[in-house]
Amino acid sequence: MNRRGFLAGLGGAVAWPLASGAQQPAGPGVRRIGALIGTVETDPESRARVAAFEQGLDLLGWTVGRNVLIAYRFGSADPALTQKHAAELVGMAPDVILANSPLVLRALQQQTSTIPIVFALVIDPIGEEFIKSLAQPGGNITGFTSFEYPLSAKWLELLKEIAPSVRHVAAINHSQKLQGSDIYAHWKTRRRRPAWSSSQRMRMIRLIWSKLLKQ
Repeated sequence: MNRRGFLAGLGGAVAWPLASGAQQPAGPGVRRIGALIGTVETDPESRARVAAFEQGLDLLGWTVGRNVLIAYRFGSADPALTQKHAAELVGMAPDVILANSPLVLRALQQQTSTIPIVFALVIDPIGEEFIKSLAQPGGNITGFTSFEYPLSAKWLELLKEIAPSVRHVAAINHSQKLQGSDIYAHWKTRRRRPAWSSSQRMRMIRLIWSKLLKQ
């Protein structure tokens, strides 16, 4: 899909509230957005983000209830509930779906390969295999990430400046998740540079959360 065209379409997308779980028809010129939020509906941060989202749409000329309708679902960090809501939203055939966490995005990815999906707050969309690349995401999924993995290599440089005698660094990652895997590739590249002498060669250790918790 065309990334720029898709993002431009998001600015013109709309969504619709639900009554008793039934799809509400949209009038002429009205667009529909499905929004699957990973947190609890009553969470203050969730409410703040929903308000910011609607405010952003309004600034672009899309006002909820006038020319855009939004159907919200909240997964509450529950995989089963998230899957249920993902199926509901996809079944409503919105113009676009907003996803704000890896769990939510994975559930939507399993439900549709045609409805455009825009993600936010997904740290490693490439490592999680949601997109092919940031420049050319491919498929029906695109979005925004606030973290670029090459920046992680700078952490080692800063650590070296703060504590020059450091020789070993341990990195903790979940054994069941790909998220964060690209960090290690950049760290290994960084450790080969002159700043790290052979006598201070760093040993990369990936500790598994499940094993740590058993100790």
